[in-house]
Amino acid sequence: MAGRDRDEEMLHIVMFPWLAFGHLIPFLELSNRLAEMGHRISFVSTPRNIQRLLPNTSPNSSSHQLNFISLPLPRVENLPDQAESTTDLPIDDVPYLKKAYDGLQVPLSNFLESSKPDWIIHDFISYWVPSMAAKHGIPSVFLSLFNASFNAFVGPPSISESSRSNPEQLCLPPEWIPFPSNLAFRKHEIASLSNNLAANVSGATDVFRFAKAVEDCSFVAIRSSMELEPEMFNLLEQKLFEKPVVPIGFLPPPRQDKQEYDWARISDWLDKHKQGSVTYVALGTEAALSQQEITEMALGLELSDLPFFWVLRKPSGFTEDPFGMLPVGFEERTKGRGYLCNGWAPQPRILGHASVGCFLTHCGWNSIIEGFVSGCSLVLLPFIHDQAINARMLVWKNMGLEIERDDKDGLLTRESVSRALRTVQVEEEGQSLKYRAKAKELKEMFGDKVQNDKYLEDFIRHLKVHKSIRRLTSSNV
Repeated sequence: MAGRDRDEEMLHIVMFPWLAFGHLIPFLELSNRLAEMGHRISFVSTPRNIQRLLPNTSPNSSSHQLNFISLPLPRVENLPDQAESTTDLPIDDVPYLKKAYDGLQVPLSNFLESSKPDWIIHDFISYWVPSMAAKHGIPSVFLSLFNASFNAFVGPPSISESSRSNPEQLCLPPEWIPFPSNLAFRKHEIASLSNNLAANVSGATDVFRFAKAVEDCSFVAIRSSMELEPEMFNLLEQKLFEKPVVPIGFLPPPRQDKQEYDWARISDWLDKHKQGSVTYVALGTEAALSQQEITEMALGLELSDLPFFWVLRKPSGFTEDPFGMLPVGFEERTKGRGYLCNGWAPQPRILGHASVGCFLTHCGWNSIIEGFVSGCSLVLLPFIHDQAINARMLVWKNMGLEIERDDKDGLLTRESVSRALRTVQVEEEGQSLKYRAKAKELKEMFGDKVQNDKYLEDFIRHLKVHKSIRRLTSSNV
C-alpha cells in the first residue's frame, strides 16, 4: 500500500463460528471490536442465527465495516426445521447440527474464492476450514473460546483419539502437564462426555475436530490472558501446539444501555437488598437438571437464609417445566428474599448491580468472565462439556469455591449448597473476606479495558506480520 504506514493497513477478516450462542456471541464481540478498529469483517453464519445476533451488533462498528454473510444450513435427516443452533436442540441431537454445519464447506469456499479475505478466523468444530482456505491462499486462525487451561488439558494434536477412548482416563491430570494441577474430570462428570468422545452421525468426534483445527491452522488465538494463565500459555506454545498461541484478552461484554425486557421490575427488587448480599444463580441452557438437583438446589437456597435471584430456564427438548419441579411451598417460604426468573434474564446487568455479590454458576467460560468483570465471588457447580475443567482451574487458582458433590454419582445436597453460599457470602463464616478481596482483584484483571485493548492490538499486529511474511515469501518465489 504505497504511501501508507504498514501498521495502518486495514484487514479483511472472515469470522466463522460454531452454531452455539456461547460461541456466536464471543465471535460477534470480537467482530465488533475489530470493526471499531477499522477492519473489514465478514461474519458468516446461518439466516436465523444472524437475525438473533443483530441486536448485539455494536453501534460503534459502522455498517460497512461489519457485514453479515448468510449461508442457509443444509437439510439433514433428523434435524428439525429452524434448528440452527444448539439452543434449538436437546443435547443428544447436536451431532445432527454438526453434520449440517459440515455441509457449509462448499458455500463457504465459494465465498472465500469471491471475496479474497486476508484471514479467516474459525472454531474447532469447523476443523476443515484451514485446508479449504489454504486452497484459496488464505491463512486461518483457530480461535479457541476455551481458556488456556482447558486447551492444555485436551493436549497436543499428536495425542491419538484411542488414548482418550476410555473416559476414565480423563479422571487424572494429563501426563503432558509437567507441573502439579487438579485438572481432571470426576467420575460422575464423564458420562456427559460421550458425545464428544464417541463416533457420531457427523462422522467426526470433537477430539478429532479439535486436534485438526490446531494442527492445520496458522496459529491459535485463545480468549484469556497471560496474567491469568502464564504457565499454560507457555506450555501450549512451546510443547503442546508447537506454533504461536496468542492471547486475545477476555472480550468482556459491553454494558448495554438499552432497557431489556422486565428490567424495571428486576432492578426494583435488587434495589431493596443490601450491597453485595444477593446471590445470582444461573446454571446454563444446555444441561437439564434432574428433579433431585432442582429440589436440593431450592432447599439449599432456602437453608442458606440468604437473598437470591434464580434464573430457571427450560433446556430445548426438556419436557418438564422447571417451575413445576420446585418443592411444594418453596416460593411462599422464600417470598421477598428470593426472585425466580422464568426464562431469559439480562445477566451482565444483574451481575453488575450493587446488591449482587455472589454468582452461583455452571462454569461456562462466558459466564465466568461476566461474573469476574462485575466483581462477583463465584460458587461453582459444573455440569457438562468444559465446565468441570473450568471449575478445577478456578479452585486451583483460589478464584472460586466448588459445591461439594459425591465423586461417583454427583449427588447434590441442600447442605452442600447452603454451606458453599454461606462460606462465600457471610463474614462470620471466616472466608468471605478472602473471596471478596479476590473478586475485587479479578475485576481489575478481567475488566481492564486498557489491557484488553492491548491484547487486541497485539492480535492484529500478529495478523499483519504474518501477512507481510507471506507476501514477502510469495514475491521471492
